[in-house]
Amino acid sequence: MPEEFMNTKEVAEYLGINEKQVYALIKAGKMPCTRVTGKWVFPKHIIDEWIESNTRTSFKSSANNDHEPDRILAAGSNDPVLDLLISQKIQDNVNIFSCNTGSTEGLRLLGESKADIAWCHLFDPETGTYNIPYIASHMADRKVAIVHLFYREIGLLVAPDHAKKIKKLEDISSGVRFINRQKGSGIRLFLDYNLKKAGIDSAAITGYENEVYTHFEIGLSILSGKADAGISSVAISKLMGIPFVPLARESFDMVVGKDTFFEKGIQAFIETLQTKKFRKTVEPLGDYSFADSGKILYSTAG
Repeated sequence: MPEEFMNTKEVAEYLGINEKQVYALIKAGKMPCTRVTGKWVFPKHIIDEWIESNTRTSFKSSANNDHEPDRILAAGSNDPVLDLLISQKIQDNVNIFSCNTGSTEGLRLLGESKADIAWCHLFDPETGTYNIPYIASHMADRKVAIVHLFYREIGLLVAPDHAKKIKKLEDISSGVRFINRQKGSGIRLFLDYNLKKAGIDSAAITGYENEVYTHFEIGLSILSGKADAGISSVAISKLMGIPFVPLARESFDMVVGKDTFFEKGIQAFIETLQTKKFRKTVEPLGDYSFADSGKILYSTAG
């Protein structure tokens, strides 16, 4: 890139801030920049002019002001318990903004420094483990840690009039209207793996191509009569009163960059998850286990 232009990493180093703060400033429309071939670039002379009118001292004061809220950007998987956790008053001046993109997309955004956290539950058939095998292919050289949040039970939500007909995953291939999760989601990967294992062609699943992005949408599709079955967490079964066929117990984890892991917002989030008050709040939602919550499962070197 020509010397008179800088990319996001270079402008972050030039200003002495984290790259995620650069993205936050871009999103807020507070930093001069332009997009070239899909990437943000910063003309150096314009950045210099911007610094002169917004001195570095005042900028850092604003970025670190105790009265300014800390903004944590998250993306990835979805779960009702996670939604409740995010909605908690974790700590003064800490706000978590989360986007339901699916586990794989969450990892991509984290790897590109467009998110601080990725929520994941990606099962690897070869190792029988969750999330760790996917780090190398999505994180490039970024240093991250995987922190366990909770274990949850997932299974088939079944319309009441199909409860006697659907007793296992293979039963969805026999004239059942299915509602699916989007490509790249942990649920979708789980479904595709088990269909292949059972020798079932996805083309034989009525509604396989019909996709939604959250567990609540799975439940609503069944309650509204648009579908007969879909895979979701046990919490949706409890909340909506929909029959449930257990399929697996999985690990739901948080992948976080090492540069943000020790920030007060991240630590406060983990601490809130471990409180008796929060666990009592989600107790009625079904088979969730918090026995290993907060445990660091994996950490890249460096």
